[in-house]
Amino acid sequence: MKNLLGYLKRYRAQSIFAPLFKLFEVALELAVPFIVSYMIDNGIKNSDKALIIKCCALLVLFAAVGFGFAVTAQYFAAKAATGFAADLRGALYTHIGRLSYSDLDRLGTSSLITNMTSDVTRVQTGVNLTLRLLLRSPFVVAGAVIACFAISVRPALSFAAAVPVLLVFVYLIMLFGMKLYSRVQSSLSLTVRRAKENLDGVRVIRAFGTEDDERARFSDENGRLCADQKRSGRLSALLNPITFVIVNVAVAAMMYSGAIKVNDGVLTQGETVAMYNLTAMVLVELIKLADLTINITKALSSGKRLSAVLAVKPSVEYGAEAVEPGGGYAVKITGASLSYGGKEALTDINIKIKTGQTVGIIGGTGSGKSSLISLIARFYDCDGGSVELFGHDVRKYSEKQLRALVGAVPQRAVLFEGTLRDNLKNGASDVGDDVLHGALEAACADDFVEAKGGLDCRVEQGGRNFSGGQKQRLAVARALLRSPSLLILDDSSSALDYATDARMRGAIKEYAKDMTVIVAAQRVSSVRGADVIYVMDDGRIIGSGTHEELLSDCPRYAQIYASQTGGDGDE
Repeated sequence: MKNLLGYLKRYRAQSIFAPLFKLFEVALELAVPFIVSYMIDNGIKNSDKALIIKCCALLVLFAAVGFGFAVTAQYFAAKAATGFAADLRGALYTHIGRLSYSDLDRLGTSSLITNMTSDVTRVQTGVNLTLRLLLRSPFVVAGAVIACFAISVRPALSFAAAVPVLLVFVYLIMLFGMKLYSRVQSSLSLTVRRAKENLDGVRVIRAFGTEDDERARFSDENGRLCADQKRSGRLSALLNPITFVIVNVAVAAMMYSGAIKVNDGVLTQGETVAMYNLTAMVLVELIKLADLTINITKALSSGKRLSAVLAVKPSVEYGAEAVEPGGGYAVKITGASLSYGGKEALTDINIKIKTGQTVGIIGGTGSGKSSLISLIARFYDCDGGSVELFGHDVRKYSEKQLRALVGAVPQRAVLFEGTLRDNLKNGASDVGDDVLHGALEAACADDFVEAKGGLDCRVEQGGRNFSGGQKQRLAVARALLRSPSLLILDDSSSALDYATDARMRGAIKEYAKDMTVIVAAQRVSSVRGADVIYVMDDGRIIGSGTHEELLSDCPRYAQIYASQTGGDGDE
């Protein structure tokens, strides 16, 4: 939690002024019972209307000035809390953007969404309330108790004894509350994950008629969240009744003792009323303090979760300085292996790709093609062995240089809400319209782009107003615009028909004459014209060569070819 406080540094002045103006307000409030006492003992008792009017005017003045102090304190607290939350959310977003794929896999998307939304909001609320009330409530309690002692010691003792008893209860509730609120946030993350999966896969769920099953699973997750929230709610609900009971018992004892002293002539009626008003103020503040305790406990629980995310060091670290790409092989992988969650996905991978070559990687679903692509693009680091790009270990390149050097097009093309022009310029902001149209032609996307209104047509969220094949072609065009030295196409034509796929491959070859191109695919037609084809199965490379060589030397490749062509040699 301490590392989060650094985001308040920009709002140091507001963080000081907010509680300071609250203390000014409290000072005026503590003076009110004494003004009332003076009015009763001197104005009402002696029927002095002028004195009563003066006291009433003073009370109105104090109320107006106190209101001004309260509004000012709220302004500074809100400004500090909202600014703090904005900076924290921005830092969290930036930090998440630096994490590797393996880090994101481990943390989970739904959990990170909860961190960015619910957890940050709770911490913001905690900061706001802390700046306004954390000093106010103890100051009111301490000031009122001291004032009661100043009026009369014996009645004040019964009330003062209640304060430490109450603090013990508050501490115990905070202690148990932290664990419960942390569990609530974890349950919330699981519920968000289930909802996200169902929304993303709603078409599949409806196609297979599994709505009832998914509804039951969501109900289970939601039920656990509800149960955790009820447990934490029951604990929170104890605080106010306990506060009322303890304080009211203390008030009754104090008033009993005070009444005896009034009867004995030791206390005046005004002093007794003042003591009652002071205890009423303490009761209100202790209730506020109880609510503040609950909110701070929630904020601390959320802050702990946020601190844990910010404390995650990216498992992929880039070089500090740019290195000059050298000669030799564009890609050289030696004895590389990769595992996810302890399960090996790639084993003993050895590949050499010359600069300017077009290389195909083929294999069935789950054979390891995408994992191999991820190693080359350095989305993951290999567990063993080495990966070199253009003569240097891939880990020596800076992030900016590596992303400029390698253009990767994933199978699941992603478009962002906005204009098509903005999507294409993502990473190549300085290119002109003629270059954009050239890339669209190379990706065989110019025809449907013009039909949709050209470069300024709107792209809806997730690109849902484009088909799967259209999104893939736009993703290819976006990668080509960056003019990378190494272009990687990870099954990026899977949604295209054979004719469009062939036309796009020819156009890319013409457009990217000097690029080294790696094409990962399940179709033989997508890799058939490559200079070298690597065949993968179960995370291993089981064959390499040209199309003709693999047909005669690699049974697995021949099997894939026969299954797609009928074995007659035509496609």
